[in-house]
Amino acid sequence: MTKLVTPVLPPGSLSGREQPVLAVENRFVLRPWAKDDVPALVAAYADPDIQYWHFNSMSEAEAEDLIAKWNDAWKNETGAHWALTNLSEDFAIGRISLRAWIEGGFGEVSYWVAPQSRGVGAASCALGTLSEWLLEDLGLHRLGLEHSIHNPASCRVASKAGYELEGTMKSALLHADGWHDMHLHARISQERFAD
Repeated sequence: MTKLVTPVLPPGSLSGREQPVLAVENRFVLRPWAKDDVPALVAAYADPDIQYWHFNSMSEAEAEDLIAKWNDAWKNETGAHWALTNLSEDFAIGRISLRAWIEGGFGEVSYWVAPQSRGVGAASCALGTLSEWLLEDLGLHRLGLEHSIHNPASCRVASKAGYELEGTMKSALLHADGWHDMHLHARISQERFAD
């Protein structure tokens, strides 16, 4: 089959480089997950809010397997996963993930922050920094994210990080308490948007 549209990003755009470590406003760091992060990941997924919005709890063995899978996503060019840490200590306090379709030039992001680190702007700062890197350095054209309409904190994070609300998807995702309507937000590369 012959492709009739040039890929936005060619194969190798992720796997051909190291996953970046990004400084976030001299307060936080985004870095790849490591085996040493297993306790932080297990603790985060013991939080009722993270369990509710992300549908999982996790054992240590499951966390180890998941971190290995997350790190393989970069090599396989299907996505990327970053641990969010404080600049002063290397303990994971949050996560941002990317599910990528590099040839099409778009990705979907998701995030969470552990309870003890909420309310200080960690998620919105980290999402903003990562989004700039994904759009400007890596060269993706569009980033999207979805969250339940019953999660106003996630909506604030998206808005503060420059993601415009595009609409509401009705009855789009099944949660433990039933089907939720989902907000759809997006951020588009200004350089590519102008073309």
